[in-house]
Parts: sequence; C-alpha cells; structure tokens
Amino acid sequence: MQPGLSDPRVERMYRGDRLWSFVAVIVLWITVLFVFLRVTSGSATGGVIVALAISGALVLLFNTASIAALLKHYTQDKAHLYGLDLHYMDEAKKGRL
Repeated sequence: MQPGLSDPRVERMYRGDRLWSFVAVIVLWITVLFVFLRVTSGSATGGVIVALAISGALVLLFNTASIAALLKHYTQDKAHLYGLDLHYMDEAKKGRL
C-alpha cells in the first residue's frame, strides 16, 4: 500500500518541513540584517550602504520567494512527495531494501 493523504505521517512530515522552512527564512533575515548593520556601522560611505541594502534586499526577496514557492508545491503534492519517502522507509524497516 502506498502511503497517501490518509496516512497521518504525511501531514506530520509536511508540518515539520514547513516549520523548518519558516525557521530558515527567519534565521536568514536575522543574519542578513545583522551583517548589514555590522558592516555599515563602520566607515561605509553612502554609495556602499545603498549597494549593500539593494543586494541584501534582493537576496532576502528571492530566497523568501523560493521558500514560499517550495511550500506551495509541497502543499499541492504532499501525498506524492512524502508518500514516496514513507514507502521506502517502510520497505527499509521490513528489510526489503
């Protein structure tokens, strides 16, 4: 039997991945902001600060958008994605792999 939406492990795995995705995005934002503040607190000129702000904002924008797209894809296809993992985990427990 292929694990699917009826398997509570699918939802549990999805929730765990979703939680860690949010944690990763929050850590990324904190890290980029911390580095920006530490670098610009020195003797950075106006042009350098603007360049750092724009590049940091783009990194945050694209990384946050990619994680959001990943979560959307996982939400739409979680039965298949996690079902495969669970299938092979179950097979490994049975000693068939």
